[in-house]
Amino acid sequence: MHVGIVRFPGSNCDFDCLWAFGRELGAAAELVWHREERFPRNYDLVVIPGGFAFGDYLRAGAIARVSPVMQAVERFAADGGLVLGICNGFQVLTEAGLLPGSLVMNRDLKFLSREVHARVEESVDPWTARLAVGQVLRMPIAHQEGAYTASPEVLAELEANHQVLLRYTAPDGTTDPEWNLNGSEQAIAGIRNKAGNVFGLMPHPERAMEDLEAWSSSAKLPPGDGRRLLECVVEREGVQA
Repeated sequence: MHVGIVRFPGSNCDFDCLWAFGRELGAAAELVWHREERFPRNYDLVVIPGGFAFGDYLRAGAIARVSPVMQAVERFAADGGLVLGICNGFQVLTEAGLLPGSLVMNRDLKFLSREVHARVEESVDPWTARLAVGQVLRMPIAHQEGAYTASPEVLAELEANHQVLLRYTAPDGTTDPEWNLNGSEQAIAGIRNKAGNVFGLMPHPERAMEDLEAWSSSAKLPPGDGRRLLECVVEREGVQA
């Protein structure tokens, strides 16, 4: 599988994604600088990683949205290519109109960097087909503008079209407003577009490739929940990593 990872000035999870997809999952992964107007090769997946593209000036993702590489991303998505936006990447995708809604300041107006729990709402190819509906994933977040919001009409459409893939919950998977740390509407943690080929989420799967709790007890670390999520797209049927 060939994976292109878009790199903006201010990206800080680009090498995390390069390591996760390349070294850990065995894909042919490479970085793509934001000034590129066309991708250097045919990719199976394009990833927009987390960070603070262009310092998040104006608002998160607003300047990155007009970077030359986004022309290539938009063409790629329009042709049915798979696009994954993580954290800042999710923000960029909403600014570009590739995903509906927007990401705004967290409920308490503070930067959050901690572990969250996200329940799988749909088991769909290519993003979550290897996971069970109701399965709870542990992954970290690191954002200040991570509260998902949209109009009531858009929220209703997301639910009706089964576009909400991940939702913040308590560790046991139950709905609990206290565990919706950033205050996202309907506790939304990740959505896909109507066509199903663009997926954005605020948690960082590339930072949860291994079960960190096993570090002190085993030399061979069991997989983390982020790895389980990314394996869905890299190891789906018909695709060779």
